Order: sequence, then structure tokens, then C-alpha cells
Amino acid sequence: MKKGIHPAYDYVVFRDTSSDTSFRIRSTCTSDRTIVWEDGKTYPLVELDVSSASHPFYTGEQRRVSAEGRVARFQQRFGQFSRQPSDSDQG
Repeated sequence: MKKGIHPAYDYVVFRDTSSDTSFRIRSTCTSDRTIVWEDGKTYPLVELDVSSASHPFYTGEQRRVSAEGRVARFQQRFGQFSRQPSDSDQG
């Protein structure tokens, strides 16, 4: 690898502000803020709005759309266009 063209790849602490959880991983992200991690070392801190700790897909709190409501909405919008049987269909 060429020297000086790659970003620094080191440990960074990411904090999810909505669930107040933190995790340390290696990343090229940088930050002016720092935090002292559980191991006593200081790492850059990047704050996130959403992570796997708070996203509905990963937490299982995903909104379920009722199929019954979908069918009713479809019938309301397109029910008037129902197919009329033609002479060739009765054959």
C-alpha cells in the first residue's frame, strides 16, 4: 500500500443517543470529541441518531401493517374497475 493516501483506521466509540448505548469498533470516522472507554483508554466519540440498538427492524418493534386495511384501501381505490365478464370468457 502507498503511504499517506489511506485514511487512519483505528478504534472509535459510537454512541446511540436514542437508546444511550455505546460500542467500540474500528473505523475511519473522526471526531473532535473523545471518551474514556471501559479499558481506560481515550477514543474518538461519534454520536448516532439510530443504530442497531434502537432501529425498529433490529429491536423487533417494527410496525405491522394490517393486511385487512390494505385490502379495504385497494377495494376503495380500484373496486370500481372490477373486470366485467365478456362473451369469450363464458365459453
